[in-house]
Amino acid sequence: MATETTGTIAALWRYPVKSMRGEEIDVATVTDRGLDGDRAYALVDVETGKVVSAKNPRKWPDLLEFQSVLLRKYDEARSSLVAQVTLPDGGSIETDAPDFDARISARLGRAVRLASSAGDAPRIEGYWPDFDFVESPDSVFEVKLPPGTFFDAAVVHLMTTATLRKFQASRPESRFDLARFRPNIVVEWEGDGFPEDGWAGRTIRIGDEVCLSIDEPCPRCVMTTVGQGGLPKDPDVLRTIVRENRGNLGVLASVRRGGTVRRGDAVSLM
Repeated sequence: MATETTGTIAALWRYPVKSMRGEEIDVATVTDRGLDGDRAYALVDVETGKVVSAKNPRKWPDLLEFQSVLLRKYDEARSSLVAQVTLPDGGSIETDAPDFDARISARLGRAVRLASSAGDAPRIEGYWPDFDFVESPDSVFEVKLPPGTFFDAAVVHLMTTATLRKFQASRPESRFDLARFRPNIVVEWEGDGFPEDGWAGRTIRIGDEVCLSIDEPCPRCVMTTVGQGGLPKDPDVLRTIVRENRGNLGVLASVRRGGTVRRGDAVSLM
């Protein structure tokens, strides 16, 4: 099948602890579990056994004020990842600290434990606020995660700069910052509109090695409206996505062939 070069990698992001802010990186190893180190950990609510998620900001109102970055790998025999979490007050703690659970629980006001394995039936809670444009306002819902992972639906989330520009132009009063949408891969695209909406069922090739299967558009939720890292709370972000593109922004993808991706790599649509 002929290929069409669509752009280049503008940014790569990973989120070592689920639902915390993550880190921008220049290079990443991609496996069938996505970018190396992405969603390596999550917090688990001790009372309910559910994975903690910023999709329920009523229960976890400032989770996105925490930031996680990957520090290092232990030796191969232990093969564990260590992340550093920066707290909203500026303090920090590493995931292998013996008092990690106690300190994070105290800051969140609810008992949590750090987990590196999701088990066979991980679940999260989401919340639809009382917004006039959502189908079921002021309600809590449950989402089953793919077995053994902390991903909501797919191991890679990809979006284009064209989509971001389109939304920003539609609502210039809001800040359509990448941080609100938590992509793994951002593709620099010179057009406009929502180009990735038509990619479902196709393959994306990145650089010389990596191929992704585009599964479906990515539906957005209240997380896009939550204040974080200097971004204000803004319900109009989600309102604009619903109005302009049926609630979708970006696409979800699975890995057909792994390898290494770098900022600046060419991207081809197959």
